[in-house]
Formats: sequence, C-alpha cells, structure tokens
Amino acid sequence: MRIWSLHPKYLDAKGLVALWREALLAKHVLEGKTKGYTLHPQLWRFRRSSAPIASINRYLAVVYDEAVLRGYCFDRNKVDWDFHAPAMSVTTGQMRYETEHLLNKLKQRDPERYRSLMSLASFDPHPMFSLEEGDIAHWEVVK
Repeated sequence: MRIWSLHPKYLDAKGLVALWREALLAKHVLEGKTKGYTLHPQLWRFRRSSAPIASINRYLAVVYDEAVLRGYCFDRNKVDWDFHAPAMSVTTGQMRYETEHLLNKLKQRDPERYRSLMSLASFDPHPMFSLEEGDIAHWEVVK
C-alpha cells in the first residue's frame, strides 16, 4: 500500500488508479470494516490525526478531483464529502524520498511522464499536507 504524500497530479494512470484503490482500502481499515492491513505503516499518520476518517476522506477527495480532471470515472459516493479534517504535515525528507520513489517507478512504467517530471525543481505535496523540515517519516519502509 502506498498513500502518497505527493500531489496526485504527478502520478501516471496506473499510479492514480492504484492510489484510489489503496486509499479506499485505508478508509475501510480506519472504519473497522476489514481485518487486513490494520498495522500497515502508511496508516500511521491518519491514525494519529484527531479525525482519522475525516482525514482519509479529505485525502480521497483530492484523488477523486484529479481523476475527474483526467476524465476518469471514479465513484464519487465512495467519499464522505461532509468531512472536517484537521491539518496534517509531511516532512521535506519524506517528500524527497517519495519523489525519488515515484520517479524510479515512472522511469520504467511511463518514460514520457518521467522525462517531463525530471525538469521540476520540486514536487508539491498532496494539498492536505503542509510541508515542514524533517527527515523521512519514521513509519516509512525504506528500500
């Protein structure tokens, strides 16, 4: 499971669809609707939020909006749009790690997108995250 800190606009088609599915799975875990993935490290930051389910819905809303911009038909009803999610942060180290991770994936999967993203000086975080100085998140599984 990868719930990107990066803005979903950088993902290729396969990555955006996978993110939607994985964030929906995360939502089910947080809602107690599944027994699997309950200890997955990617869920840590949502669990520590004062409103975990609202936070994952806010996250999903941005993914949904990106899908609509691309003409995809994601199910709007999968998101509870009445969310009031608190602010969350992501570290600069985590963003650097995820940027490198995504570029490595795109190099193989979508060379054209890879080349277009290589010219960027930096990547925006998902809009629900504010950027703060710091290392890679303690919950990240570094490969």
